Amino acid sequence: MKKFFTEFKNFIMKGNVLNLAVAVIIGGAFGKIIASLVKDILMPVISLILGGEGFENYKYVITPANVDAGITENAIYYGIFIQNIIDFVIVAFVVFMIVKLFSKASELAHQKQLREAELAKEEAAKMAAEQAAIDAKKPKVEDLLQDIKLLLEKNLK
Repeated sequence: MKKFFTEFKNFIMKGNVLNLAVAVIIGGAFGKIIASLVKDILMPVISLILGGEGFENYKYVITPANVDAGITENAIYYGIFIQNIIDFVIVAFVVFMIVKLFSKASELAHQKQLREAELAKEEAAKMAAEQAAIDAKKPKVEDLLQDIKLLLEKNLK
């Protein structure tokens, strides 16, 4: 049983589970913001354009209410369904824009890394060429030994 709880603890503490939990919480809050945007800002404007009191009141009454008989209204609220479709489209659009933005940022970061790697490669090639030029100017051991030999021969004569 202890092993089971240890495995469960390790599972919960993995980064993916914590990231998912944070994403769900933020997603729920984001959904509330979008729902408020649609209900409180967009729908009143759309209702003004279309006329009427708003999508929430659009319905098809199947059985009208009868207060005296204690019968409640039975209706299909297609206006709320339309509002939920608009909510979905707006959420999908915003998520699309966020994903597109992050993809572009990721692409730019990748391009920057490639440029930096290319610059580093060019710098390394430049340094290698400079070192080769310095090495070419340095006298070789054989040449130094030949010069020493000539000097010794001159001094011995």
